[in-house]
Amino acid sequence: MKEPSNSTPPEISNSRRFYPYFKDCIGAIDGTHVRASVPLEIQGRFRGRKDGTTQNVLAAVTFDLRFSYVLAGWEGTAHDSRVLADALSKPDGLNIPRGKYYLADAGYGIQNGIISPYRGVRYHLKEFGDRAPENEKELFNLRHSSLRTTVERAFGVLKKRFRVLDSEPFWSFGTQVDVVLACCIMHNFIMGFDPNDSIMEEMNRQVESQRENARVQLSQREEKEENRIWTAKRDRIAHAMWINYQNMRRSQ
Repeated sequence: MKEPSNSTPPEISNSRRFYPYFKDCIGAIDGTHVRASVPLEIQGRFRGRKDGTTQNVLAAVTFDLRFSYVLAGWEGTAHDSRVLADALSKPDGLNIPRGKYYLADAGYGIQNGIISPYRGVRYHLKEFGDRAPENEKELFNLRHSSLRTTVERAFGVLKKRFRVLDSEPFWSFGTQVDVVLACCIMHNFIMGFDPNDSIMEEMNRQVESQRENARVQLSQREEKEENRIWTAKRDRIAHAMWINYQNMRRSQ
């Protein structure tokens, strides 16, 4: 796995919807749950959102659907923000270059190097339907959502390629963690060799279908005090995006 480049990803630089607003964005982060087998005495800690015991896996993904960082091994009950804090605190953990950032969902909150969507306004693509964004926060959330689906697609392809991740494991837990990492590395190799294989094409079709039918339920938990610098950065991006969007509509 390689750290993302400091240059603006082509998926952003080549799009008027995303550039220059997200020019400093280097990818998206999210968590997923992978089946885990652990001793009976600690199974309670590993019973996450899914049935049975799972490990909570955090990943950072670049916009070409490659994993740039993966932290596996956290118990299924661990909150995503706690796993992220661990990744950021490790000496060899998630490294975010100065001035760059990842996109994350609302559960992670906004902080240094992480920009999440605005709460309390529409976010998911389906929520907009035929109604155009009505203010700068909605426009920001719409485009944030469009970019952040990258990490969801990467997890979907990973689990489709490697069915072992959804199977009941029979190795030691340490080996289970290593298997997750190995699958991510093998995925990156395949993406470099044949990025448009049949699994990727099928996943792309599924994603398009999900965009028409799914709605995102934003977290209702109280948000901790947000990092003021990164909140202001998000506001500036959203404001510039909204002004340009309004000007384009007037000129049509």
